[in-house]
Amino acid sequence: MADGDRNTYLSTLAPGADIDHRGTPFTEPLLHSLLRTLRDPTTGHPCFGTAWFDEAHFFGDAWFTHAEFKGVAGFTRTHFSSDAGFDRTQFADAVRFEMAQFSGNASFSHARFSGPARFGGVKILGDALFARAQFSQTAGFGETQFNGDARFTAARFDGDAWFTQARFSGAWFDMAHFSTDAWFLDAKFGRAAWLVRAEFSASAWFEGAQFYDSVRFTGARFKVMSWFGPVVCASEVDLSSAMFDVPVTLEIAARMVRCARTRWEATATLLLRYAKADLTQAVLSFPMSVAAHPVPFTSRGRQVDESLLADCESTVRVVSVYGVDAANLVLTDTDLSECMFTGAFHLDQIRLEGHCAFGSTPIGLHRLHGVWPYRWTRRRTLAEEHYWRAQTAGQPHNASSSRRWHTSQHHPDSDLTPDPEDVAALYRQLRKALEDGKNEPGAADFYYGEMEMRRHDRTGTPLGERSLLWTYWLVSGYGLRASRAVAWLAVSMLVTILLMMGFGLPQDTPKQKATGSVPAGGGTVTFEIDKDDPKNPTRDRFTDQRFEKALKVTLNSVVFRSSGQELTVAGEYIEMTSRFSEPILLTLAALAIRGRVKR
Repeated sequence: MADGDRNTYLSTLAPGADIDHRGTPFTEPLLHSLLRTLRDPTTGHPCFGTAWFDEAHFFGDAWFTHAEFKGVAGFTRTHFSSDAGFDRTQFADAVRFEMAQFSGNASFSHARFSGPARFGGVKILGDALFARAQFSQTAGFGETQFNGDARFTAARFDGDAWFTQARFSGAWFDMAHFSTDAWFLDAKFGRAAWLVRAEFSASAWFEGAQFYDSVRFTGARFKVMSWFGPVVCASEVDLSSAMFDVPVTLEIAARMVRCARTRWEATATLLLRYAKADLTQAVLSFPMSVAAHPVPFTSRGRQVDESLLADCESTVRVVSVYGVDAANLVLTDTDLSECMFTGAFHLDQIRLEGHCAFGSTPIGLHRLHGVWPYRWTRRRTLAEEHYWRAQTAGQPHNASSSRRWHTSQHHPDSDLTPDPEDVAALYRQLRKALEDGKNEPGAADFYYGEMEMRRHDRTGTPLGERSLLWTYWLVSGYGLRASRAVAWLAVSMLVTILLMMGFGLPQDTPKQKATGSVPAGGGTVTFEIDKDDPKNPTRDRFTDQRFEKALKVTLNSVVFRSSGQELTVAGEYIEMTSRFSEPILLTLAALAIRGRVKR
């Protein structure tokens, strides 16, 4: 259009006029001329009626800052070659940017959308800035591609917010408010997604969403959402300080799920895959279940793609319940080998369902002081015991292996390492929880751990009690190691047999002798019956015949019976000692076996 014709056209326009520039190429000067012509003298800002810019092409920056669109604003398939600014722009009616392309930044900060806002299929190569934008009706960003950062900080969505199949690079929804449903179905986030202190007053649908980096819902509030996920996250899902007001089920596949200080104001079910779950100081007002999901999640009838976690172990680990009221906590099929139970409340009421794995003692042969070989008894252990033993043994940091005790992140700081007295209390409470759950074999391991910590506690356990515990451990493994008790029983019986053969059995069975005298004048004859004291043989003490007799005496002692065998004085004391000690060892062995098979 010639300059004269353009000037003639512009002179016909007035603020609030309807315009139709579909397919029009705009240079920066031409756009400035149009905006200057439509500037409202009262407000000093451009004012449009119905404006059609479909398939228009803006060369250079396009700034509609503070503009007002009183009618429909159409920018369908519009191409912005550089930055486009709609900051503080007011759209009184529908606005349509479907399939538009922004080669630079697209800024809508503080913009107000009174009608439906349609950005479906938009491609933004730069940053998309919607900070504090207000959407009074539906906001549609389905299949929108955000190649730069998408910033919706403190944006307000009073209608449904649709981000279905949107493609984000970095996404910021900090302090955003969603008054109705928010749809993020099958959305993909290439970098970190921030929804810190976002508020969802209705449902939030993240089914099939994939996060290639971390996603943070720190301080977010979910008022009526009853289902979250399934989502897949290559890094961390952070729900710290978030609040869930109604019963909810969350399905998450991630490397880490952090729920520190999260408030659950109703029942909750947390179904996880691959993840480490941190429940530090979580507030459980109602029962909550954390469970490992055995198979991939499904979304709308198809299996969710979990390729982002292909290099991860499928095991779900709970790493901390510090500060949690465990009376409302149920853990199912989770790995608790790294879990910090210190600081949990009502730990004796926690419920452990399915197969919950704990840590184990180091494997292999070790040497005490570099000389005496020994092995650790295989049993379930808590992470706190690992950390204490690693600190006590002076292990180097991060030297954890199956042959060593694991170290904590605070290693070797003794002030931040649990004491034996604290660990013993944890074992005691968890033992009760397993006993209440009718898991006697599992409870036996925790009883063993409790006794171990009491045996090593130099501050809370008196010396006499520790000495007794040392003896109890050495003889029978606290009544839980049948093999140890049987071994000591065998040793005791062998010693008894040897002592009996050497000192307890007389050389011959003493014979009775009757002596008396007949009065000279006749009358009653009086006899005195006596026998010699049993005497030890002077030779041939270790014969087959004496072995058989000693064996009978010993076997009767094991079952607390007297053999009736003539014994020397030393033999009587040997038998008494045997009748006292050997039944105890037999009983300890029986109790150990019963503890392992009882249900």
